[in-house]
Amino acid sequence: MANRLSSPALAGRVALVTGAARRIGRSIALRLAAEGARVAIHFNHSEEDARRTAAECGAELFRADLASVPEIERLFAEIEQRCGRLDCLVNNAARFTRRQPLEITEADWDFIHSVNLKGLFFCCQQGARLMQKTATPEAPGRIVNLSSLGGIRPWAGHAHYCASKAGVIMLTRALAKAFGPAITVNSVAPGVILFEEGDERARRMIAATPARRAGSPEEVADAVLYFLGASNFVTGQVLAVDGGLSQR
Repeated sequence: MANRLSSPALAGRVALVTGAARRIGRSIALRLAAEGARVAIHFNHSEEDARRTAAECGAELFRADLASVPEIERLFAEIEQRCGRLDCLVNNAARFTRRQPLEITEADWDFIHSVNLKGLFFCCQQGARLMQKTATPEAPGRIVNLSSLGGIRPWAGHAHYCASKAGVIMLTRALAKAFGPAITVNSVAPGVILFEEGDERARRMIAATPARRAGSPEEVADAVLYFLGASNFVTGQVLAVDGGLSQR
């Protein structure tokens, strides 16, 4: 049996987490740092929170607007320049709004999809190009995309968001085929994760959850860590961290 007190799981690996200033992204960044990764934290607007998170895990900060492809290209060029390589990419950054489908405008649609799907794709593309310089089937590069319960189950008031997150799941599967065997691509789909007291809708979802509780950001980070350490025989998969709600 391997010694559990041996070197951390991600020792020496360079890991970029997008949208890592707050909430789930912050928990992922802290967990990866605890596992020995050299963490790169991406943020756009939440600079104060990003600096606080970076200070806690000894991470480097990178700012970019992920709705802009030139900004994404600049981000990954800076990663290579400052970190020398990229081993792991966690695409966590996302936007979320609620609109009834008959009220969704083109601007509403583009606001969500420009980051949740388009931005995520180009982060995968640029990340894979950088990983290809060092990754092998024996030591693969890793991409983990955060999707959502909303990409698995439809929500009437979030059609544009659900479409973006369902797109993340299919994109994950397609890129797993395109980038293998030297790069794995998997997805984690969180269910109800509360950071403050939930509203009536959240309470109904928790009541319908077989686990009868909300999840924690640390549980999402556990799932991300699993995919970052699995062999390249685990790729193209979606792991719902939702207390069983997606099976209802």
